[in-house]
Parts: sequence; structure tokens; C-alpha cells
Amino acid sequence: MAHLKALKLASAEPVAAQADPVKRTRNKVMEALAEQKRAAEAKIAGQVYAPTHMVWRKNEAGERMQVEARKRFRSGWFENAAGQTFFALRYAGTVIELAKDKNAIEVGEFDKLPMVIDTLIEAVQAGELDAQLTAAAEARGQMLRKKPAA
Repeated sequence: MAHLKALKLASAEPVAAQADPVKRTRNKVMEALAEQKRAAEAKIAGQVYAPTHMVWRKNEAGERMQVEARKRFRSGWFENAAGQTFFALRYAGTVIELAKDKNAIEVGEFDKLPMVIDTLIEAVQAGELDAQLTAAAEARGQMLRKKPAA
């Protein structure tokens, strides 16, 4: 007991995982938008954006090892035939309709894309896209659910 007296003991509980699905969805979208911004800034700077993450793979001896692998990245911007840049927000595998029959943001010059993404992040934080994101998440959930055997 002499060792425990040297420690500062307390009564504490860990923070529970986010139970609010809307807040969790907002955080996922904001993280994805931040990654899009990093990729756009790298392209503006003339660098290659190659995000990585840690994955488990088997080596030649059959042992599982954690290695760094390139992460799959899909850019949210595209250009039309006239050379204008557009940005489309994706969530749950679908393009989010930002307004009625409007699924992309006209950026104009590519250099303005990081500012547009910052504005989108602020809109997500303010909850302006909650209805669209919730609908996309529900549609994704319906698609992933197994249908009962007939």
C-alpha cells in the first residue's frame, strides 16, 4: 500500500462515444472536407498528395504485421469542358444535393478551392446540411441492410 500512497487516486469515468448520429455525421464530413482541402493545397503547391494509413498485412513468413499503405483518395473537384472547376460534396457514397437540383459548387479558378472548402466546413458546423447528410446516411444504411430470405 505504500506504493499507492505515492499516486494521486481519483474517481473518474471515460468519455462515452458520441451517441448523437448528427454530430458524428458532421464530424465525418468535416474530416473529409479537411482532407480535400489538404489535397487541393498540395495541387496548388505543385506537390503530389498521397495520404497513408496503417494496415495489417502478412509478411513472407505468414506473420501479421502493421505496415503503412497508401490510402484511397477521391478528389471532390472536377473540371468541365470550358475549364471551370467545380466541387461536389460526397457522403455515404453519393453526391450531396446542396440545393434543389444543385449538386456542385462553381469554384471558377482552382486557387479559390481551399476558400470554398472552408466555407463548406463552416456550413456543416452550423448544421446547414444536416437534412441532406441524414438522408444520404439513411439511404446508405438501407442499401447495406440484408434483405430477409424469401
